Amino acid sequence: MNDLEDARGARIAIVGAGPGGLAAAMLLARQGARVTLFEKDPVVGGRTKTVTAPGGYKFDIGPTFFLYPRILAEIFELCGERLADHVDLVKLDPQYHVVFEGGGDIKATANVERLAAEIAKVAPADAPNVQRFMAENRKKLELFRPVLEQAFDNPLGVMSPAMLQALPMMRPFASVDGDLKRYFADPRVRLAFSFQTKYLGMSPYQCPSLFTILSFLEYEHGVFHPIGGCGAVSEAMAKLAADMGVDIRLSAGVERVVYENGRACGVEVDGQRIAADAVVINGDFAHAARRLIPEEHRPRWKDAKIDKARLSCSTFMLYLGLEGELPDLEHHTILLSDDYENNINEISTCRMPTKPSFYVQNAARTDPSMAPQGHSSLYVLVPVPNLRSGTDWAAETPRFRAQVLERLKVIGLDDIESRIRYERVITPADWQGEFAVNEAATFNLAHDLGQMLYFRPHNRFGGGVYLVGGGTHPGSGLPVIYEGARITAKLLLQDLAERRTSPKRSLFRRRPVAAPAQA
Repeated sequence: MNDLEDARGARIAIVGAGPGGLAAAMLLARQGARVTLFEKDPVVGGRTKTVTAPGGYKFDIGPTFFLYPRILAEIFELCGERLADHVDLVKLDPQYHVVFEGGGDIKATANVERLAAEIAKVAPADAPNVQRFMAENRKKLELFRPVLEQAFDNPLGVMSPAMLQALPMMRPFASVDGDLKRYFADPRVRLAFSFQTKYLGMSPYQCPSLFTILSFLEYEHGVFHPIGGCGAVSEAMAKLAADMGVDIRLSAGVERVVYENGRACGVEVDGQRIAADAVVINGDFAHAARRLIPEEHRPRWKDAKIDKARLSCSTFMLYLGLEGELPDLEHHTILLSDDYENNINEISTCRMPTKPSFYVQNAARTDPSMAPQGHSSLYVLVPVPNLRSGTDWAAETPRFRAQVLERLKVIGLDDIESRIRYERVITPADWQGEFAVNEAATFNLAHDLGQMLYFRPHNRFGGGVYLVGGGTHPGSGLPVIYEGARITAKLLLQDLAERRTSPKRSLFRRRPVAAPAQA
């Protein structure tokens, strides 16, 4: 079903061809808008891109987990296509291997009986509670899904019927770890159901309990690998968008949003003004807002407020092309430090971790296209503080790289250094300098109660500007960003329709809007 407004003839400029920008372009083009998508890089995807390094090694730059395909599948369906015809998604089993440095491990799976058996090896008393966790979080997601599909540009949105119905399940003042104590006594088991808060760049000891739904989504719906890497999803979206008439301009960095009489009327690219009836910004919120939108046109998010915003952590990345295969290493492996709570506390308080936890992807185990035959492409992610820590990464990188390589031995990777045939390092300094991530907060604004829902930058930002991406509602993570694009597209299309029918009325109505549910 398509209940979106018609937009024939409307000119829309989208800044940034990340997941949110691509999804918005598809939805708006589907309704007849003349969409021009500007991307500063020579390829689409933003950080959701896959690069081929010398020697034929392929790496996802950012996201490597593809979760909950339902939302993107619905967007493709609305555009008259099947996601499965454009992207080959392989469901992983086990979906990842969680290794506890203090002892024990869990090979996580979406098969709940097998998952309970894995947990029983670590904590027999906790295993019977897996079913109860799944049942209660299934209900929580069912109640909260309408909230995630609702715009929050009106403070009354927090009192919407959907919100009031979901509130009893939210336990808003409990943390993820605190909520999990109702099911699991063993802290290692709680970590297997809470490390996913790192997808938001947050600590499970601080992240609101709502986000127990993250691990539920994985265990209920599975973890997928797109053949060719997550960048293959971005490329498929771009191809479909282009087929629908979207004008995708690569290596075209937007310099600023152009305003006239307090309203966005276009963008400036390489000194050229390009007219538009509305502008959609898909980029790191704090960086893009400051660079593209004059402060006078963002009264709720002036520079001083952005400076005080609470940010997610950052990441230190190694992309390693290795000689030889790694048959004993699962597709995804997470090593949780034996003092994980202290590890997370160090990062949260802007200190370098003394005993880092880390995540490793061995994509060629599932997808031979990701590495040359007989070789491996190893993606290593280590959570670290963002740039507010003051860390001098030019000086710190050699020491920390050596520490990370030493830490890899904990999961059996003992001979890495001698096998490296390609290496790329991305530090927090690079995330800010090369990838335009404010303060290198790779998961955007923190997802605490004061920066969620109405208190997050609005999808309808104001003055003819709209936002998509992890910095706006509903937040970070690929499926959530796709949902945010649906919310933003619907708001924009409704505003255009109102402007056509009532040109003298304000373009920006203040009422809750739910994104269309595509069954």
